[in-house]
Amino acid sequence: MSRRRSSTTKGPAATNAAVFGEVLRHFREAAGFTQERLSKEIPCDRSQVARVEAGTRVPQETFAKQCDDILGTGGVLLRLWGRIDWYPEVQRPDWFERRAEMDAVAVALREYQERVIPGLLQAPDYAHALFSQVASGSAVEERVRARLSRQPRFLADNGPLYVAVLDESCLRNAVGSPEAMRDQCAHLLSAGQHSNIRVQVAPAGRFGLVRPRGSMSLIELPDGRWVYSESLDRGYFNNDPAVYVRHSQTYDVLRADALSAQESAALISDVMEEYEQHGQVRTQRGDLGQEQLQRQQRRRLHRSGAHVDEEQLQRQQRRQLHRNSPRYPRRRPRP
Repeated sequence: MSRRRSSTTKGPAATNAAVFGEVLRHFREAAGFTQERLSKEIPCDRSQVARVEAGTRVPQETFAKQCDDILGTGGVLLRLWGRIDWYPEVQRPDWFERRAEMDAVAVALREYQERVIPGLLQAPDYAHALFSQVASGSAVEERVRARLSRQPRFLADNGPLYVAVLDESCLRNAVGSPEAMRDQCAHLLSAGQHSNIRVQVAPAGRFGLVRPRGSMSLIELPDGRWVYSESLDRGYFNNDPAVYVRHSQTYDVLRADALSAQESAALISDVMEEYEQHGQVRTQRGDLGQEQLQRQQRRRLHRSGAHVDEEQLQRQQRRQLHRNSPRYPRRRPRP
């Protein structure tokens, strides 16, 4: 079950959300727009406009800009959006709320991750592709927004120490598209340029590496240290000093045996180039297949003595592609 703070909740963040909604409603009504009309102009669902005005939906930056352009506000909504701290407004599962609160005050964070890039290092398209596997529509956008909202503190100039050791499977596990994976690799390289961030890779082909049994985080707070891990639908917290020391030793040994930050950047660059080439090859294959089909059809028309009509050629091409597409048996109702 998910939880969202309502606009009536005490605290500056909830008040900010409500204020943004009230300002939007003021300009909408002043321009003579209904919620329905504004939603069609954006375009979006009417319920999205209603929820933003009610202070129960976190709007995207593009939403604020579009409303400014449509309602002729002179950029007021976009400026207001930029001054609001939306961090407490995003929707998270109840069990993850505690982890998000820790990230907000952590003085140091060390992570080991398998298969999936850790949330603090995910690029927008990568996060969108991940959440699209388990949600749809506006729910995807809200989850992406929630995930990205945790990043600015660590990507700031004076952000807390953040060390991430990534199993190579994080780079090889294809998510979304070659373009999304290429941009994700570029995002890792950019994040690694920050003075407080180190990204290292535990290569798949290196023998002797002692990896933790699963992804984990070592979180250092001003008043204590925690080990965090999670399963499919819940998170696990442990502040037992003996447990922290044991996992910390495993982590430090793995980090020492993994590729250095510089070697890891070289590997990430190589993987990024592979995804870029893969995307180019896929596009070239599609273009080549299209050209071959057109040449074949032109040769048939010339041999028959018929005039080559480009519009007719395109119709034939579409029919040919349809015939070549895979066929799936239709499900028949049982008698």
